[in-house]
Amino acid sequence: MDIRQTHYKLFGLPECFAVDAEALQQAYRALQNQVHPDRYAGAGAAERRVALQWATHVNGAFQTLREPLARAVYLCGLRGVDAAAAVAMPTDFLMVQMEAREALEDARALADVDALEQLSQHGRGLRRDLIATITAQLDEQGNTEAAATSARKLMFLEKFGDEVNAALESTEV
Repeated sequence: MDIRQTHYKLFGLPECFAVDAEALQQAYRALQNQVHPDRYAGAGAAERRVALQWATHVNGAFQTLREPLARAVYLCGLRGVDAAAAVAMPTDFLMVQMEAREALEDARALADVDALEQLSQHGRGLRRDLIATITAQLDEQGNTEAAATSARKLMFLEKFGDEVNAALESTEV
């Protein structure tokens, strides 16, 4: 195995955003069976160390391709665009974020579980839509710059979703 190959090549998958989750899972299991450190328990120290490095690499590659945000950032990077770079976000998106944060603070202050649930549901819908947009931008349009902007929006959205979930957990206790 070549550690320099892309995650897609490692798993034998086409280099696109829309990943076949079942094919990824099957390839992951097959690779883990090959490189799992337990298979090398009786081997020399160097061989055990290499097996551990490979298992760690396979796990990291799997996690990257499994998660939409990590996959988008990774694929944009393969195409020469740093999606994680801090750049100015579109004003309309920032306004929506400000309004959502205000709604979250209001719901938190009132311990309003219904409002928090609505924010969570709305966020999940926006996430689905944004993932569909990234899929189109990367796989159909080949517009990596636009996909990078969408990935940055997804970063904001996922962080916001985590905050909403934390607020829900603290109000349901």
